[in-house]
Amino acid sequence: MKALVLFSGGVDSSTCLGIAVDKYGAENVLALSIYYGQKHDKEMKAAERTAAYYGVELRTLDLALIFADSDCTLLSGNGDIPQESYAEQLAKTDGKPVSTYVPFRNGLFLSSAASIALSNGCDVIYYGAHSDDAAGNAYPDCSDEFNKAMDRAVFLGSGQQLHIEAPFVNLTKADVVKKGLELNVPYELTWSCYEGGDKPCGVCGTCRDRIAAFEANGVTDPLML
Repeated sequence: MKALVLFSGGVDSSTCLGIAVDKYGAENVLALSIYYGQKHDKEMKAAERTAAYYGVELRTLDLALIFADSDCTLLSGNGDIPQESYAEQLAKTDGKPVSTYVPFRNGLFLSSAASIALSNGCDVIYYGAHSDDAAGNAYPDCSDEFNKAMDRAVFLGSGQQLHIEAPFVNLTKADVVKKGLELNVPYELTWSCYEGGDKPCGVCGTCRDRIAAFEANGVTDPLML
């Protein structure tokens, strides 16, 4: 068995990488990091560090042109990233995803990953979607329903050779961190903040969720020490 891990360099995907390496061995794991026009390269650099730590091969893919017309605030040249929780942001969206939602990003990433996985003899794709991101329709492409549909499409489209594994899709980010701590995932090498400063901003939606997830496990986020 061989696995491809969709790998951003953040907490969730790094925990997926830890799970895949633990299950299949580093020599049977391929990591895929995708540039999509984000405002900084901190996560991409974190992906390089973490992949090197695990000794897995890291591939990179540039899909930025696909999102060139998006007004997503994560993307270079667009508006400011909200300094609010996702719940506060959703209160203003009238049921639509938050402004940091990259249009159908996981659908595109998983489709691209499927082609690369099949070309490299992989049997499974791992990615780190979890229930906190899907909650309230903040990131609809992180939901269990979406994951099941994509898994079915990839399985059928690959001639039943490949499937998708989202081990956290019904778990919280605190659950993700709990699993990662058990596996000694090097969270000090990761990056989640939507800003590209020397240290995490601590106030964007993903920073707030990350800090709370570590606190729920009785530890401090190593990037906040």
